[in-house]
Amino acid sequence: MKLTKTLAIVAMVSALTLAGCSSDDEKDASLLDGSLNGASGMNDASVSGLGDGSGMSGGRFGANGGKYGARGANGLPPEFSDPNNPLSKRTIYFMLDSSQVQQDFVSVISAHARYLLANPSQHVVLEGNGDERGSREYNIALGEQRSKTVAGMLKAQGVSESQLGIVSYGEEKPVAMGHDESSWELNRRVELAY
Repeated sequence: MKLTKTLAIVAMVSALTLAGCSSDDEKDASLLDGSLNGASGMNDASVSGLGDGSGMSGGRFGANGGKYGARGANGLPPEFSDPNNPLSKRTIYFMLDSSQVQQDFVSVISAHARYLLANPSQHVVLEGNGDERGSREYNIALGEQRSKTVAGMLKAQGVSESQLGIVSYGEEKPVAMGHDESSWELNRRVELAY
């Protein structure tokens, strides 16, 4: 039964992704018209990230922190500070005018999904951001869509909606203050705030 639900979700996500494909030069129509009812931004690879080869499984996290043991000053296990652990990455990046997760971050989202599944009392706020280009309203909508994309990927892997919060800051909280492509790339992101 659970496998059937998973396959149904994969099929639905694939259909939505195909329906939402567009060139990099086109604006996402769902963002421009304010409907935000477009594709989730997920692709088959994002769902297949469940078996990303990292060797990490939900069982390793343990129901009560298990493998993670003591919590650090920020209330998170020490693995969140280990640069070799995907949990240490809490920023997900996106391309220009896109709410599709960059492929390099699919496994990071999968690691966070496994952590959240193993720790049902833990919550995360998905903070969507954009670069300074585009109108304020457009960037708020795009940041929200980016947060919803990450939330959808987490939920597709079994994370409870009650563990997730969504917020969009648009262009209001840049991490890079420059007015060039390298700065804009750093500002097109979703941050996972536990």
